[in-house]
Amino acid sequence: MTAEKVYTAIGLMSGTSLDGVDATLIRTDGADHVEPLGFVSVPYEESLREKIRACLGLADRDDAQVKEAERFMTKAHIEATKKVLSYVKLYKEGEGVNPNIIGLHGQTILHNPNPGGGGITVQIGDAELLARETGIDVVNDFRGSDVAAGGQGAPLLPLYHRARAADLDKPVAIVNIGGVANVTWLGEDEDDILAFDTGPGNALIDDFMRERTGQAFDADGTLAKSGASHDLILQNVISSDYFDLPPPKSLDRDEWSAAMVADLSDADGAATLTAFTVRSIVKAQDHFPAPVKAWYITGGGRHNDFVMEQLQKVLDAPVKPVEDIGWNGDALEAEGFAYLAVRSLLGLPLSLPSTTGVKEPLTGGVLTKCA
Repeated sequence: MTAEKVYTAIGLMSGTSLDGVDATLIRTDGADHVEPLGFVSVPYEESLREKIRACLGLADRDDAQVKEAERFMTKAHIEATKKVLSYVKLYKEGEGVNPNIIGLHGQTILHNPNPGGGGITVQIGDAELLARETGIDVVNDFRGSDVAAGGQGAPLLPLYHRARAADLDKPVAIVNIGGVANVTWLGEDEDDILAFDTGPGNALIDDFMRERTGQAFDADGTLAKSGASHDLILQNVISSDYFDLPPPKSLDRDEWSAAMVADLSDADGAATLTAFTVRSIVKAQDHFPAPVKAWYITGGGRHNDFVMEQLQKVLDAPVKPVEDIGWNGDALEAEGFAYLAVRSLLGLPLSLPSTTGVKEPLTGGVLTKCA
């Protein structure tokens, strides 16, 4: 389908890696047309990361520490919004940077959908404050209606992947390696789409590195590359029922803990957790309707050279960063929520039975007006 009106939309994304806020500006009709205009990233201060980390697993939005974390992270989102607008004005004079809408993903602190409804997903972020301070309407709570309808509430970007991948040779897999990793499988027909969380992404490795070395992540996979994975630990964790469960399916950031490698050396622990991420992505292809011709990797994990090398060794099709097809892997998730905000305004589906498990295509999002 092709809509007539083209909207200018800002997307704001803060992922499970707790790195910071990615902000993008795109033009889109919410259907086939997507035109990225600009992107900035605003890292969280370590004190804010710790405030958010203390909220992980909490369901009470009125909890004092949750409210405090939400206030500070919303301020970071306001800063990111202003920065991306300044960027586009500076580098794209005459582009018309008057956004119609902001898509605010928020920060997920708890995600536990239960089959058949009754699950819970919690993203913090003050849409009212963001709208008031920026003067732009905001759509947030993208996952709530899906979970309430019995869906997984994740992944939510497959429809954006489909819009961007129209010219790719299919079948193809788009893998986002964030804190949690997820995949979108796209077949030759527009309706051939499947999506699910594959398993851990960067979160376990980052948690381990912070505890053992004080570093935020394993740069280029250097530590993991120097170690050896522990086969018994890896075999035990990869045999979890989750990996054989048919999709759609999704995970909380803390489904597994880096404590599984507590008795290993720094190098071997990093190697084992990295192998877990790689093996879970490989295992995901057991659920594909057909083999893919290429794997395109987005998210922070694509910067880990060791992860990319290992994936290429064990997968039968080429493994490439999404930059090889002209996408910005740092901006892609934020672009996706700008796109979904426009779809929400238009009452178009954000999720499908084959992406989150809802019974029928479902729209979502909550609109907060700036005045």
